[in-house]
Amino acid sequence: MSSLDTDFNELMERVRHGREFGHASFEPVFYLVFRPEQILDVKRHLPAWQSRLRNEGWDVHTFSIAEAVDEILTQARMRNIWLAADQRNPQDWKKTNASLANAVANGALQQRLEARLSELEDKPGSILLVTDLEALHPYMRIGVIEGQLQGRFHVPTVFLYPGVRTGKTRLKFLGFYPEDGNYRSVHVGG
Repeated sequence: MSSLDTDFNELMERVRHGREFGHASFEPVFYLVFRPEQILDVKRHLPAWQSRLRNEGWDVHTFSIAEAVDEILTQARMRNIWLAADQRNPQDWKKTNASLANAVANGALQQRLEARLSELEDKPGSILLVTDLEALHPYMRIGVIEGQLQGRFHVPTVFLYPGVRTGKTRLKFLGFYPEDGNYRSVHVGG
């Protein structure tokens, strides 16, 4: 069995048993932490994990950060201005990324995730798998959204997190961002 499968098994055991009193909150928020070079392996494992969860009686839902970011950027009112600016100066990545980060970090991504959580709130046996967190780079980190959504996680929510675990609550997104200890969740793996 791969270490990803072992970590997923441990994660699901923790989901079934709930949160410990020692954590900063009691919301059912969990992170499956894996090395960034395992991103493709996690994507390959995901269909099997989803099937397994369904076989165990879970109502499995996903929220793709990549799809949400793509939707935000393609529907942004500033899109035509961004495209025109990019044509004038296609190598100005700093300015481009700052504009795109504003569109993603202005609450649009948080609102989409919050809406998804609200849809699932009254559905027993639901679990939400949040995938493609790497799509947040270079815009933001998921810990910001997790913190802003505190009190709104009513179904087990599992973030598939590419990064490095540096302590019980400290993570380094993608392995190169500075470590962040502002997570209020259970971390497995990493």
